[in-house]
Amino acid sequence: MIDFNHVTKDYDENNALDDVSVHIDDGEFIFIVGPSGAGKSTFIKLILREVSPTKGSIVVNGKTVNELSNREIPEYRRGLGIVFQDCRLLPKKTIYENIAFAMEALHKTPKQIKRQVPLVLSIVGISDKADRYPEELSGGEQQRAAIARALVNVPSILIADEPTGNLDPETANGIMKLLEEINNRVTTVVMVTHAKDIVDKMNKRVIVIDDGRIVSDKKGKYDHVEVMQNA
Repeated sequence: MIDFNHVTKDYDENNALDDVSVHIDDGEFIFIVGPSGAGKSTFIKLILREVSPTKGSIVVNGKTVNELSNREIPEYRRGLGIVFQDCRLLPKKTIYENIAFAMEALHKTPKQIKRQVPLVLSIVGISDKADRYPEELSGGEQQRAAIARALVNVPSILIADEPTGNLDPETANGIMKLLEEINNRVTTVVMVTHAKDIVDKMNKRVIVIDDGRIVSDKKGKYDHVEVMQNA
């Protein structure tokens, strides 16, 4: 569960978000769309507690995020998974080692790692790539590895920031099917994208942010064409 309650975020004189209120239920699949500079990245950074709101409050999984101490933030983030457009895999580690590293960072035991890593590799469909290095994988396979890394610690919320931005349409469709399968496992998915074709095809809830405000919040196609064309 994610709740934004009258959230405003200012950067000096720049108003990134302006009095935003939104509720996201457990298990929802949400698209966050809008032009560049609209406030989408700030929306994600606030969920991750990379920044704090100037006004208002944010509640995620029952925790008031803006009231967390610096010591509490790492533990809070363990309930979140994030996938970026550029994958950010460690080039000198195999795919298995990349995913295991995410568990090692949380002091998981070798036994837990040995059990969990093959499981998530199987979920994302690249079990046969475990011993390969990132440069040996296609763009789509690298993104699947990044998703596996985000899933390995069993987050309740998966944040996907333009995960198909560098992929061809066929590969992008495969990634979207994977994200939908993950969502069907009762993981909340919040995805930022500029890809109108993907949004329209998925028929999920779409939150449109423009100039720091939510201008539309409904299920279905992204019909704010004038906003998308300015993206």
